[in-house]
Formats: sequence, C-alpha cells, structure tokens
Amino acid sequence: AALLFSLGPANVFLAAAYSESLFALLAFGAMWRLERGQSCLAGLLFALAAGARANGLVNAGFLLYSRGRGFALRLQGGSGSTGKLRPLWKELLSTGSSAVLLCAGVFLPFAVFQYYAYVRFCGPGPEQTVPKALLQLALDKGYRLVGMNGAKPPWCSQRFPVVYSYIQDTYWNVGFLRYFELKQIPNFLLALPVTLLSSWAAWTYLTANPRHCLTLGLERRKSEEEGKPRAGFCCPAVFVYVVHATVLLVFGFFCMHVQVLTRFLGCSSPILYWFCAHLLQEQEPLLWGEGAGGQTTAPPSESSLLGESGPRWKGAPKNPLVMLLLNYRLITPLSKCILGFFVSYWLLGLVLHCNFLPWT
Repeated sequence: AALLFSLGPANVFLAAAYSESLFALLAFGAMWRLERGQSCLAGLLFALAAGARANGLVNAGFLLYSRGRGFALRLQGGSGSTGKLRPLWKELLSTGSSAVLLCAGVFLPFAVFQYYAYVRFCGPGPEQTVPKALLQLALDKGYRLVGMNGAKPPWCSQRFPVVYSYIQDTYWNVGFLRYFELKQIPNFLLALPVTLLSSWAAWTYLTANPRHCLTLGLERRKSEEEGKPRAGFCCPAVFVYVVHATVLLVFGFFCMHVQVLTRFLGCSSPILYWFCAHLLQEQEPLLWGEGAGGQTTAPPSESSLLGESGPRWKGAPKNPLVMLLLNYRLITPLSKCILGFFVSYWLLGLVLHCNFLPWT
C-alpha cells in the first residue's frame, strides 16, 4: 500500500509543494496518531489539515467515531474499560465534552479564515488599490470586483456569510448534479477508475462484514473479547475509513467537478491504496511466494497488509511493486489493470499538469 501511494495516480499533486501534499501529510499523520490512542495530537493534526484544505472538516468524524465507539465498548464491558464504570451521566458527559472540544478545534481554522474574509471584504476599510493588469484580468474573466463603488459582495448579507461556498457556487459552478452535462463525459471517464475502485472497496467490505456495518462497528465482537482482532482490509478497524472514503466519493461524484475525484480521494483516504494492495495480494500468484519443489503456496494471510513479514522467494527483488512491473506480461489481468491505472495516471499527470494542460 505504501509503495502504491508512492506511485499514486495523484502523484503530481502529492510530490510538489501543493495543498494536497500538505493535506495528505497532516491527515494521514492524524489518522495514525488516532490509531495509536493519541487523540489530542490527532485533533491538532486534523485541525491543521482543515486549515490546509476545507474538505478536512469531514475528518472530525474520525474523532467523533473514536470517542463514540470507546464509549459504546465501555458500556458493553469491552476492551478499554478499566475497573468499575463511572455513573452513566458522568461517562456520557466526559465523552461528549471531549468530542465537542476536539471537533471545535478541527473547525477553528476554517471559522477563523471565514471571519477574516468577512472583516476584509464586508467591513469598512481603506480603499484597495488593484494593479491595472490584475484588474483587467478580472474584467476579462467576468469576476465581480470587491469594494467597487462602495458595493459589498452578495455573500456579506447572507444569514451565514461564508465566502467559501459563495465562490464555489458563483465562480466554479459547484453544486448538486450541476456537472452532469454531455460535454463533461470525458471528465467522468477520467474519474471512472477511482470511482470503480472506491465503490468496489466499499462493497467488498460491506459483504464481508454485514453485521459489523449494520451496527456501525459499535458492537463488541468475540474476537475482541479474546484479544485477537482480525487483520487485513476487511478487519473491523477499517470500517470508519471505508465510511469516510464512501462519503467523499458520493459527495465528489454528485456535487463537485468529477475529474478531481482522483486527487480528492488519493490525498484524503488510505482506502484506495489499502484496497488495491489487498487485491494484488489476494489475486496475484507472483506475490504468494514459492514453497517446496517450486510449487506456489496459498495466498498470504491478511495480516501482511498491516506490516508483518510476508513470504520471501529466492532471487526476487525486495520491492514487490518493481517485481510486478518487470513481469508485467505474466501477471493477472486484474493486476495489469491496477498497475496500469497507477502508472499511466502518474505519467500523464506529470506530462499534462506540469505543462498547464487539463488534468485531474
């Protein structure tokens, strides 16, 4: 999964000083810290991520789910409960207050920026001198110039004056089903691979854990009682990440410029890389290793997805991704499709985006 991330389809945005690269660093770092039980540090990183990109506000759901699930497991006497439980109202108050504070921290950078925009463009202030070249560019593109003739922007008079949503709506034509036009078919085709992979990942997890999904992962499992949680892509811990990726997918497909789905999901969720790694390890015989007599062994356990030592084979390169690419003609059609998607988008992104041509 880590190697696929390094060769990701949104690599041109993640390998440069771009908002996506900073956002991915902060968001994935926060997810890792939250998995380690460091909620406060995770909340800080999520807040910084929301300051880098507005879609980071959705990451507050990780903090809410972590607190809610911990509370549910303690009520059921699951792992994480130490000693006798406090009275229910105290437990609920403690969980709720900590969740509210953490989420408020995530929303704070976005709120501060909106307040700054309101004071800057809606409040009384000194006349702004705009360079003639920039003024002409704005006129050519049909932009509404702020502060001209003492007129305030329309969003200033809204009940909740948010400049972000106003710009998205007025200048970028972002909204529900607005992008569903015949002329946008090429952009939908451009986003088709990541859409199919993300949908397939959600369906695979749902069919593998129907009860876990119906109970929102809040029911204590027998494997947790025994202290042996299942590992791999379909393990219970992946549930919140699948929900997060699915929410982003649905929102991006129906409400955004659909061609940005590739980098939108690639820098926001690890599901794309986890699921592709899961498919490669389950379906690609070259990754299964060799047993006695040169016979292929069974597929590796799902635990290898989480970093445990996988099978080794004689004379094979240490990098399994390089090995698959060097043996491209021998790998399965599914592996060819996955690696073809990653490599082609990686290369096309470098060529097109760096030359100011349309890309994701």
